[in-house]
Amino acid sequence: MKKSLSLTLLAVAGLIVFSIASCGGSSQPQAKSSIPEEAKQVAKANYSYDEEDADSSSAAKTVTAAKGFKGFNVYTDLRSPDNHYIASGYMGDYSDVKIDGACFDNPHSGTTCIKVTYSNAMSQGARWAGMYWQSPANNWGDKKGGFDLTGATKLTFWVRGAKGGERIEEFKMGGITGLYPDSDIAGIGPVLLTTEWQKYEIDLNGKDLSYISGGFCWGTNLDVNPDGATFYLDDIKYE
Repeated sequence: MKKSLSLTLLAVAGLIVFSIASCGGSSQPQAKSSIPEEAKQVAKANYSYDEEDADSSSAAKTVTAAKGFKGFNVYTDLRSPDNHYIASGYMGDYSDVKIDGACFDNPHSGTTCIKVTYSNAMSQGARWAGMYWQSPANNWGDKKGGFDLTGATKLTFWVRGAKGGERIEEFKMGGITGLYPDSDIAGIGPVLLTTEWQKYEIDLNGKDLSYISGGFCWGTNLDVNPDGATFYLDDIKYE
């Protein structure tokens, strides 16, 4: 009788544990990335990054120095040890976006630049597309990462269009939400491109830069680029 009662109690306990696990167990909500797996694989194929930068368990990495901000690169040249953030945050019509981080076609400086190709295929039906450079890769605020960029006063970058007349609705930094949201957001736009390299900057004065996982971002749409758009980026850095 005692043995039968013990088995019954164990079975009930097992059902309770299974029910808790099925309902999530924790009351804390879990953010999930909406980026399809094929888009993530494209990002991994076109970019390399340090394992330390991809460690989602690490806290925000402080890049300020005792005597002031020393500068912080998002991209200089392919595989540069000074590169930070990963082009992994595909948005909108993500299948219409191709990123080449090893383009040799007339870089602004060094040997390579970033080539961005946005087609007018409207693959996901969104009529717009964009890309975030994230830390770690594919981080939509569901994991710890990012950098403490306190001390930076501006984000500068160089950009040119393949034909001229390409329109980018917004360039920005920050703005990622979720369980671990960016501490602030700033941007400029719209920007009309020419075939010559032009330097732009995003003013960061007065911004809280203590935790930034979305280091750089662009976004545009089909309405202002009916034939799609190809443009180039280089020397993206916080100063």
